[in-house]
Amino acid sequence: MALKIRTFFLYVSISVFSFAVIYHILLPTAYISSDQLRRRSPAFNPQLYIPNPRLRPYVDSNLIINEHEQEHDEITGQHSYEDDTQTVPVESSNSIQIGDGGIIQFKPRASHVRSIPVEIEGTVSYNTSIVSRSDNRNDSISVISKADSSITNVSVLFPSWEALVIVASENGGDKNYTSLFCLFDTNEISPATFSGTMSYPERKTFTCQIPKRVLRRLPFRQPVLTKTPDQDKLIYNPLLSSAPELLRWNFIVYDVFQTENDVVLFAKGINNRQGINRSPTEFKCLFGEDTVNGVTTSVTSSMQEVFRCQRPDLAEFSQNPVRVSLFILQTKQVVPSLAYYTPQRKIATGGTKSLLCACTMVYNVAKFLKEWVIYHSKIGVDKFILYDNGSDDDLGKVVDLLKSKGYDIETRFWLWPKTQEGGFSHAVLHAKNSCQWMMFIDVDEFVYSPSWKSSKPSKSLLQSLLSTNLYGQLIIRCYEFGPSNQKTHPLAGVTQGYNCRKEVENRHKSIVLLEAVHESLVNAIHHFKLKDGFKSKKANLGTLVVNHYKFQTWTEFKAKFRRRVSAYVVDWTRSVNLKSNDRAPGLGHLAVEPKGWEQRFCEVYDNRLKHLTRRWFGTRKGRSGIHMVWQNI
Repeated sequence: MALKIRTFFLYVSISVFSFAVIYHILLPTAYISSDQLRRRSPAFNPQLYIPNPRLRPYVDSNLIINEHEQEHDEITGQHSYEDDTQTVPVESSNSIQIGDGGIIQFKPRASHVRSIPVEIEGTVSYNTSIVSRSDNRNDSISVISKADSSITNVSVLFPSWEALVIVASENGGDKNYTSLFCLFDTNEISPATFSGTMSYPERKTFTCQIPKRVLRRLPFRQPVLTKTPDQDKLIYNPLLSSAPELLRWNFIVYDVFQTENDVVLFAKGINNRQGINRSPTEFKCLFGEDTVNGVTTSVTSSMQEVFRCQRPDLAEFSQNPVRVSLFILQTKQVVPSLAYYTPQRKIATGGTKSLLCACTMVYNVAKFLKEWVIYHSKIGVDKFILYDNGSDDDLGKVVDLLKSKGYDIETRFWLWPKTQEGGFSHAVLHAKNSCQWMMFIDVDEFVYSPSWKSSKPSKSLLQSLLSTNLYGQLIIRCYEFGPSNQKTHPLAGVTQGYNCRKEVENRHKSIVLLEAVHESLVNAIHHFKLKDGFKSKKANLGTLVVNHYKFQTWTEFKAKFRRRVSAYVVDWTRSVNLKSNDRAPGLGHLAVEPKGWEQRFCEVYDNRLKHLTRRWFGTRKGRSGIHMVWQNI
């Protein structure tokens, strides 16, 4: 028995030792970290990885030392040999140089002994290659750009198991962004869909679905962009197994805004519960990559996802963008960041302000936008600001079409999921110099007054209700409409197709005087906290109301069901807080069409806005009935 036990342990020991030897032979990986390389490209220059089974370089006082054994004598003084392009001195110590064309060359100690010729190729920074050569003329490691190589990027793990890949604009591939793929550490690929362009500095973004095999591996590694669509031609790259981890969306600084007096950061994962916010004294704003080489300033406000910071001393920086983040004092932790501070940016001031603007966060609303913009433009909205939450429909084409008709519409790239509160806070800062009042409503919501039934459309209908002498915010209550027996999206628009609602109003929306918004920018359910001295006024239902076409046909509602934008509202797909007013009563958490959906939420037939818009925008068109203006654009 004892002999069997000893034999078993002997076999186990031999197996472990063999596995370790094979692992070190097949996957020998080291890296070079150079301050000079970081200075050349601080934003997009990850560590330099070198797969090298015979020459294992490592860092020693920023000089690369060749580990392979060979007898040599120290050479004092300098000699030279003829290169293909120029005479290069041979030094008695290792050095690293950056030559013409961005080629990084490693020069090891000179040797009297003839070396064994070696050429090994790997990948660096996802868009260059390393070639290590050793012969009787010279020993060198060169980092050479490759035209068809992968593209430098940083990636974030998004909900629904998507990877957001962010690349510098000059590395964005073809102008159509249609032939790129994400390559993962399992050697699998998935199509990279162009999602939009980030600004300050300009960066292209792509989304890739993460393969199932990748989800079974921890940690999740960042993919790289490649132009190789044929998976059979991919060669396994051991560097991918050492790629940085995917940044996590639930703990990240995702945007920044510079005002005349401070810098405002937008961050996930700090204040996670509505109404519970950590003290600003727990943080510092960090400008730079780390606390040693960067500059920190005080945080003056910490509310929801918004953190206000004192401006840094501009003399500390050049005119290049500098990464900006939050430093948590207690844990000495730097929050990962996608945001950059750009000292050369100037805040636009002056000019004529629009009296009333409308802001909303949108996702795939192209089919609804014409009706919403045309209607609200006629009753007093001068300018529309759309925060695009990653639309992949024809939103851009519809916006361009409306612009060509004279409507003032601005679209902002805002890909960040579940950041409605942060987006609206950003809108207050962004529009403060161009708008006096801002109306925060959704594209399925229409503001109107029952008193307008005999009126003609006019800008004064809404604008006459705004008065800075009395209040800083007008609160408008909402009626929630149901499917109204519709089975498909009504071609004449939602105001014509849906006319049956719940009897009692629910929730409210607002029109806000931007100068009156509190410095913290805290908001909830489309209304803001105001500065001292300003009050909110609630409009009565006979003066102003919002028709909220919340429960439309099942196809439309299901698309909405799958995507909630509020940071503090539980997703409908989770079985949490099932009685919340943010849910459809009786729906639960499954996206399965309930029986009799078309008749749900129908307690009162309300045709007032239907008849009003038909009178304002409708024309009779033969036997087909009324044709609305937005159908002709």
